[in-house]
Amino acid sequence: MLQIQNLSKTFNKSTVNEKKVFKGFSLDVKKGDFITIIGSNGAGKSSLLNIISGSIKEDQGYLKLNDKTINKLPEYKRTKHISRVFQDPSLGTSPSMTILENLSMAYNKGKRFGLTMGVSKKNKEYFIKILSKLSLGLEGQLNTKVGLLSGGQRQALSLIMATMSNPDLLLLDEHTAALDPKTSKIIVDLTKSIVKEKKITTLMVTHNLNQAINVGNRILMFHQGEIVIDIKGEEKKSLTIDKLMSYFERIQSKDLLSDRLLFQ
Repeated sequence: MLQIQNLSKTFNKSTVNEKKVFKGFSLDVKKGDFITIIGSNGAGKSSLLNIISGSIKEDQGYLKLNDKTINKLPEYKRTKHISRVFQDPSLGTSPSMTILENLSMAYNKGKRFGLTMGVSKKNKEYFIKILSKLSLGLEGQLNTKVGLLSGGQRQALSLIMATMSNPDLLLLDEHTAALDPKTSKIIVDLTKSIVKEKKITTLMVTHNLNQAINVGNRILMFHQGEIVIDIKGEEKKSLTIDKLMSYFERIQSKDLLSDRLLFQ
């Protein structure tokens, strides 16, 4: 359902800071895939999500979503089909608005609207039902401004908002990296539950190898803008961190030390 062919991207062309991220990169994603993406800093993980979402423009190549080319679609039009949760919890919500207002905004995403109230009281029970499943106490704080919530609460809210419209594709850009281990586990469990329930095709970038191994049905390791490891199916189910690193050692032994440190 997502096809990326012959993708190339270079930042700061013709300067001393020129950085070639992708050259002839290709990737096919099947409908229903939950892919975790790992790799060292600068490997192209977040750049790929930025290109898919339309926040940065590729130099060459094409992207297709459900057999429709999306290269020329601006970012705001891609959001009809693609949702994203960022590492920074503040990027997925409006901190000056209440929980109710944020959820109402997400609920109305992509829908026609006229001169009516954006916040509908009839949806309050629906929102309370969704929030109560989180066990974070948000169902009793509908009129609380989001800026007053903890990072974990805001990230949970961001995830709910991003998936409320049942997007074709969900992009998760290290969405637990800024959270403590306990809250991170809550968000990961919530992510798995929502993706499974709604059957959303998902790409999740993470530096946490345990997450990468235990979440989803396919794992990709990026290195210098290339996919150096692609594991799925039964092989992924039996994968361990030691086995994953041994694969990488055989592929890029000269970079082993620096990459081991970056994965910690």
